[in-house]
Amino acid sequence: MPSDAFKQFSTLPVSRRQFVVGAAALSAASAAPGAVWAQAAPHSFSQGEFEVTVVSDGYLVFPATAIAPDAPPEELKALLTAAGQLEGEDATPGTNAVLIRAGSDLILFDTGSGPGFQPTAGKLPESLAAAGVDPAEITKVVFTHGHLDHIGGTVVEGGGLRYPNASYYAAAAEWDFWMDPELFSKMPQEMHGFITGAQQNLSAVKDKVTMLKPGDDVVTGIRLLDTAGHTPGHVSIEVAGGEGLIIGADAAVNPFVFFEHPEWRFSFDAIPELAVANRRKLLDRAAADKIKLIGFHWKYPGVGYAEPKDNAYRFVPAG
Repeated sequence: MPSDAFKQFSTLPVSRRQFVVGAAALSAASAAPGAVWAQAAPHSFSQGEFEVTVVSDGYLVFPATAIAPDAPPEELKALLTAAGQLEGEDATPGTNAVLIRAGSDLILFDTGSGPGFQPTAGKLPESLAAAGVDPAEITKVVFTHGHLDHIGGTVVEGGGLRYPNASYYAAAAEWDFWMDPELFSKMPQEMHGFITGAQQNLSAVKDKVTMLKPGDDVVTGIRLLDTAGHTPGHVSIEVAGGEGLIIGADAAVNPFVFFEHPEWRFSFDAIPELAVANRRKLLDRAAADKIKLIGFHWKYPGVGYAEPKDNAYRFVPAG
């Protein structure tokens, strides 16, 4: 996994390690858009037999150049501005978790950042409360991948589980990558805080986790989709019914940037060539079949469509 992504954070008023483990706050100026997040209500819609609700975990703040380090700076800024995710020189990607009610199951896809990651993130408990959801009601938790902004909300202070009655699901390839006992020796120092956090959260559910592979069902009508590249075992989630729905996770981190330029690499993609190939495959299918998409880091609520545009795509927010 390349370490250049972590070098992008050297301009923040925290060290790279502090960013990775969320051990320090950003400046008040960086946190200013928080009032906008506080007004975000749960966003719900029906998808076939399923009831889908997007709930915000807040948003992140980091240098805009980390989104697409090879992009022309002015073009990148213009696209981030169009996405509503640029504050000065910083990108402000959202963090959108998804709840699906499937019969007697209430399924949460990713647990967000948890406390202390960044002051603008870790808001999922408040969003669940606003949606009228008690964490004890959640029956299943599905991890799309092992980055801390997706799994860091699994445990509470003291090490207990925030979702104590849930069973947990992860892609076997992703689990094996993060839980490799030799991983620290294989990864650069900048990654070690991330590894520690991932292993702490995943270890907490090791006796409750079911390993899946792409194509496997979580429940009937909800299955894992292979979008590896962002991480070695990254998965998206395909939901049957109606026009179809794909919870993309981090397959396309920003819809304006990576729909118009799917060939650009994202700094945090572990295997950039594979990430680009799977991004194109996902967007080709979504555009051709008019499948609804949800992006974890898109501006809340992060729901929309891909339409063909020249040799790429354009993002159309859902009405």
